[in-house]
Amino acid sequence: MLTPLPLMRLVTGFWSFKTLAAAVELDLFTRLADGRSITVTQLCDEYGLAERPADTLLAACASLGLLVKEPGGDGYRNAPVAEEFLVVGRPYYFGGQVRYCDERTYLPWHRIGEALRTDRPLTWDPQTQESIFSNVDPQMLELFWEAMYATSIFTARALGEAYDFGVHDRLLDLGGGSGAYPIELCRRYQDLHASVYDLPHVVPIAADKVAAAGMSDRIGTIAGDFFTDTALPGGHDVMLLSMILHDWDEPTNRALLARCHRALPSGGVIVISELLLNPDRTGPPEAALMGMNMLVETVGGRNYSETEYADWLADAGFGSIRTVTFDAPGANGAIIARKR
Repeated sequence: MLTPLPLMRLVTGFWSFKTLAAAVELDLFTRLADGRSITVTQLCDEYGLAERPADTLLAACASLGLLVKEPGGDGYRNAPVAEEFLVVGRPYYFGGQVRYCDERTYLPWHRIGEALRTDRPLTWDPQTQESIFSNVDPQMLELFWEAMYATSIFTARALGEAYDFGVHDRLLDLGGGSGAYPIELCRRYQDLHASVYDLPHVVPIAADKVAAAGMSDRIGTIAGDFFTDTALPGGHDVMLLSMILHDWDEPTNRALLARCHRALPSGGVIVISELLLNPDRTGPPEAALMGMNMLVETVGGRNYSETEYADWLADAGFGSIRTVTFDAPGANGAIIARKR
């Protein structure tokens, strides 16, 4: 029998997100690291909560698969997904993304109808700001880069399993942000060297992350702007654009791919890692809804299909175009092409 239950799940979807965000804000999962459990009474004592909200939070987190209640007992402990990704200090800590969405995009999303009507971003004003990153509180910028690192580090792991970067010598991560992709890929491929290419105020963040990972001898940074620099850096046989092209419109992306083609040597490879729409542009939801988020956050961005990327690459002069698929927070696949 057809019921409105699927609609109810959509309507109440934000309940799940805000429950997760509240638990991350409280550092609940970090407090329960390494197998520790907590009861309602202990949660009340440690956080100064009344019994009703403490009980409700633990029950809600358990219902979402974030906590597990001990059989026959009163204690709750981290579920494997929380222990792996929501404990501060874990290699693939995802809390930065949770905090960024909670503090930066959640309230603007309440005005998504305005974005649909005006075709203008909601998290910044293009009439008064040069870009999404200008005139922004430094703490919010720090939160943004932590969110991008949280999303990228595991996505890079999945990409590294799906495509063999071991056939390459030098990787250029175009718009590489905090350096998550080079760090993870160079960990996996011991002979790979890499450069993070990004804006002058961004590359110090990448340099710090690289140094913390102990990889400064294999990963460098290059300050620049891939739209205005005379040419993109040379000397790399593989170029990566991870979660970059969904920020821009088609003409801008085509122009950038042409610049990539000029910068790569003959036989060089380009890798576009994104949440890809299917050719019919009917899903998957992760890619389609990221496109909606581009309405909130960018001037001309949207999510594109693998077919669109393949057409643009062919027009730019690339060949041997293929797609690899995987499951990760920041991408579900990558389009790979070789300079003819």
